Amino acid sequence: MTTLPTKQQILDWISANPTMTAKRDIAKAFGIKGADRIDLKRILKELEAEGHLTKRNKTYRDPDSLPPVSVLKVMAPTRDGDIYARPLEWHGDGAEPIILMVLRDSDPAVGLGTRILGRLTKVSGEQHQYEGRIIRKIAVMTNKVVGIFRATSEGGRIVPIERGAKEWSVPHNMTHGAKDGELVEGEQAGPRGNLGLPKARILNRLGDPTAPKAVSLIAIHQHGIPDDFPQSVLDEADAHKPAGLKGRLDLRDMPLVTIDPADARDHDDACFVEPDTDPKNKGGHIIWVAIADVAHYVTPNSALDREARKRGNSSYFPDRVVPMLPDRLSGDLCSLHEGVPRACIAVRMVITSEGEKISHEFHRALMKSHASLHYEEVQAAMDGSPNDRTLPLLETVIRPLYGAYSALTKARETRQPLDLDLPERKVVLSDEGKVTSVAIKDRLDAHRLIEEFMVLANVAAAETLIEKKSPLLFRVHEEPSQDKLESLRETAQAAGLTLAKGQVLQTRHLNALLRQARDTEDAELINISTLRSMTQAYYSPENFGHFGLALRNYAHFTSPIRRYSDLIVHRSLVSSHNWGKDGLSSWDVENLDETAKQISETERRSMLAERDTVDRYLAAYLSERRGDEFVGRINGVTNFGVFVKIDDTGADGLVPVRSIGNEYFHYDKQSNTLMGSDTGIVLSLGQRVTVRLADVDPAVGDATFELLEINGTTMPRSRGPRSMSKPSKRKFVKAKRKADKVKLKVKRTR
Repeated sequence: MTTLPTKQQILDWISANPTMTAKRDIAKAFGIKGADRIDLKRILKELEAEGHLTKRNKTYRDPDSLPPVSVLKVMAPTRDGDIYARPLEWHGDGAEPIILMVLRDSDPAVGLGTRILGRLTKVSGEQHQYEGRIIRKIAVMTNKVVGIFRATSEGGRIVPIERGAKEWSVPHNMTHGAKDGELVEGEQAGPRGNLGLPKARILNRLGDPTAPKAVSLIAIHQHGIPDDFPQSVLDEADAHKPAGLKGRLDLRDMPLVTIDPADARDHDDACFVEPDTDPKNKGGHIIWVAIADVAHYVTPNSALDREARKRGNSSYFPDRVVPMLPDRLSGDLCSLHEGVPRACIAVRMVITSEGEKISHEFHRALMKSHASLHYEEVQAAMDGSPNDRTLPLLETVIRPLYGAYSALTKARETRQPLDLDLPERKVVLSDEGKVTSVAIKDRLDAHRLIEEFMVLANVAAAETLIEKKSPLLFRVHEEPSQDKLESLRETAQAAGLTLAKGQVLQTRHLNALLRQARDTEDAELINISTLRSMTQAYYSPENFGHFGLALRNYAHFTSPIRRYSDLIVHRSLVSSHNWGKDGLSSWDVENLDETAKQISETERRSMLAERDTVDRYLAAYLSERRGDEFVGRINGVTNFGVFVKIDDTGADGLVPVRSIGNEYFHYDKQSNTLMGSDTGIVLSLGQRVTVRLADVDPAVGDATFELLEINGTTMPRSRGPRSMSKPSKRKFVKAKRKADKVKLKVKRTR
């Protein structure tokens, strides 16, 4: 009879051999055979019952350790550029282990939310418990599809809106009455096999895909944005009554005003400025910013709260808004309508004549907006053309606002936040939903005024909660990576400009580059390239600062109607000031990190959906202009062609490399250029071009151009069939020298 191992010996074996933990592996290790296997099974079951082991797929392992190969989800990069991942399956009682990803140059690109199969190595003496290497990325298989229904004798097929995606077959009994050519949403029906098309059932019939208002509907369904509220959420919202004065500071007589776009449906911020009469602060200002008290209505773990967290934020499209909260709140109880008492959280901020904030304090209050104004009429009043609404407010309300803004501008110039100049285009729709024009939005001082007030209030919220040691979500924007900085330097060098190097990067260095480019033909290129070098902002319970705004402490506080992050900050203010029982819950605090990841991802989802919608609207606008010529600029270079952004609408399109002349174009990754094998012509970022619209697909949002001119010179065409030869040695050496000249190595000290 074999001597059975002790429980500790079994645990030691599993810890030392994490890849050999099946019962037969353990039996073989200890020489257990025959009937003794029954006793081994009993011991393993006892260890499992005692919580020392967990069984999964016929293998045993320590529940407080991870298997050597695990499915991981990548987290946002840290301030130092390190990438960590979290295990998707963790069964231990202790804290979830930290995994540092050790990436190789050959590894695929990963970002926040990427799922990977990773090989783990346990480490000691570090802040992280494991180091991980990528085995492969895991494609997230969606079980839904949005596309055009095509009827067949067997039922039908769904042709996805996404270019290149596979079709889905729909059995006859799962068509839901869909008609040929109709836009539909389907979901997977049954397992996916290796042979044939995946099977789907129709969930929703979305109507005519060519209808103007189908454009945003496609993006909403394609990106999985919830656009219908559950009845329980609507019922809960409808049951709420306006908040009263009890426990609140009465600000109803203060002439707070809202300033928003002319077509705004909700108003979540109001402001008022008065001179500071303190003789120690000569020329100073007192700025009041009042924000809708959403926390009063959306309490932790309510149906409203769960739905708001799932949505993360409101999504804005040219023809509609998908709100985070039902209209009863977003358009009524939490909207600071003119002349109506509304609950708010207000911050009183005192600034100097130079715009420096010297104190602030928060209040839970009740206010009444004295006017709902829009940007254009406020700016017109300051420019000498007040209307009937703004004239009575000009001296007492509007001029003091601009006085405080002037002071804040001085502080901004000292702080030097990133000063990008990128005109924002607005798609203008008719009542029927057709694009009538694409206009550049005006940037007025009235816009900048409100932005500066909101930034100041957000800083005040972050500073207060840090001082009170209350949990919160910071808005984090980390500095650019060295690779992106190097790419920006190359672009600047090619344009004859310089970006400071050899020092810790600050926004003032980037602003100096932007000033060099101002009023030159490369201004837009440098602004776009600078924007592309930036990292994606995200939410985090840890404070890594906001690089773009040049601020150490920053949190979102001013838009709780449309951002869940702001609601968390409001709850934290409620808790830290002991204003009531509707502050942060213990669940909020325990899940703060997960909430940050969730709403960072929903924000990204909305951005993609909004961008896709604008692309489709622009494509629809261009669809009637096939064959027309446009002037634009190359804003992207790949091995398969160049992307061109046309001036008048801002629409992007591809010039396929196969359509450029009759020669072969070689892609140089270092210089990010395409060079013709016969003519030696080089296509690079920023070149002015004239293109002809060859094709456009409104359903996908794609446009294809034919290249006619580069920098005013007609495109040369080589003779005969397309040449597949490489550029001549002389041309190649010339191009390489140019690439080497602009190739810079960046060394950064912290």
